[in-house]
Amino acid sequence: MRPGRLGTALPAAAAAALALATPASAAPRVAKPRIVTIEIKAMKFAPAPAGLHVGDQILWVNHDMFRHTATAADHSFDVDLQAGQSGRIVLRKPGAIAFACKFHPGMKGVLTVAK
Repeated sequence: MRPGRLGTALPAAAAAALALATPASAAPRVAKPRIVTIEIKAMKFAPAPAGLHVGDQILWVNHDMFRHTATAADHSFDVDLQAGQSGRIVLRKPGAIAFACKFHPGMKGVLTVAK
């Protein structure tokens, strides 16, 4: 072996091994779950926000003087809220999830949830 060859080959091999071991370059970044609020006022749910993803949380806030629920048609969640109360759910599956109030069937909405 000549003296100059070993000195240049080792750093190149080490750099190649380090590049292969770096997980950030191989895995896509996942967005951090967020908390979004849906308010209930004047016997209506506020519009559901766009851009919901599995893992996000919905904070339901009842500003009315009546008891309401946020109940999924597919039974994936059922939040019972007395006047002035709030409650949370975590979105567990993608898709369009219709919801309504058990006590006031005219109150309804849809959550559109992506993966």
